[in-house]
Amino acid sequence: MLSLPLVYTILALIAYTSSFWYLFIHLMTKRTPNQWFVGLTALVGLVLHALVLSGDMYTPMGMNYDVFALLSFTSGLMLLLSIIYSTYRPIIALNLIGIPVAATGLILGFSFTQPAKVIAQNSLGLDIHIILSLSAYAVLLMATIQAVILRFQDRELKKKQKRRVWVNLLPSYQDMESLLFDMLMTGFILLTLALGFGFFTIDNFFAQHLAHKTAFSIVSWLVYGALLIGHWKFGWRGQKAVRFTLLGFGLLALGFIGSKFVLEMLLNK
Repeated sequence: MLSLPLVYTILALIAYTSSFWYLFIHLMTKRTPNQWFVGLTALVGLVLHALVLSGDMYTPMGMNYDVFALLSFTSGLMLLLSIIYSTYRPIIALNLIGIPVAATGLILGFSFTQPAKVIAQNSLGLDIHIILSLSAYAVLLMATIQAVILRFQDRELKKKQKRRVWVNLLPSYQDMESLLFDMLMTGFILLTLALGFGFFTIDNFFAQHLAHKTAFSIVSWLVYGALLIGHWKFGWRGQKAVRFTLLGFGLLALGFIGSKFVLEMLLNK
């Protein structure tokens, strides 16, 4: 007999597949896809995805932070943001990336999540801090990927190449750049909230070996803030925006990966 989470997973994958192939076929045949159909079928998949994920993450002992459950969460969040952004920017083609990413995250989460990664002595505030942090990392990762794509587009435009892969397949450079700043603003707000909750819910950063991660997160926050202020006040864009975005995420990743390395490899915690 099929379990309810398995039924939800199968139905979510059907919804994701329907949305993906409808969009793919219409774009390949140069027909205009019905944006409502793409968005609604993908959202049905996301609702079912969330039902599966809630069973994986919410346990009687507290929130389960298994790596595969977190992959499922971040992949679903990426698709949700991709759908939202495509409602007011002409970037519906980017859902061809977001849908497979969400489907892959769902499969990995359902198949491999272990129900034992619960933080001892956690609280609602700490759970909110962790979820906000993961959300900020996911959105800023999307912005970093977007920045790399913009670099490729800029190179093709400046070199006037005859075969322009990135320019021809994706929305215009201006639309992609506007999307980058949408992502950066969303990620900056989430990171601000995550840092705020962290300061109010974590008693001793040094005792909990979080000073390294916190320092890099704050420096990264300053980099993103400087870029957004520079864009708003001085019109910063183009390759300067790309460099700031890559620097900001590099610092954020260094803080996260460095903390994991120190705790798990050096301190065996």
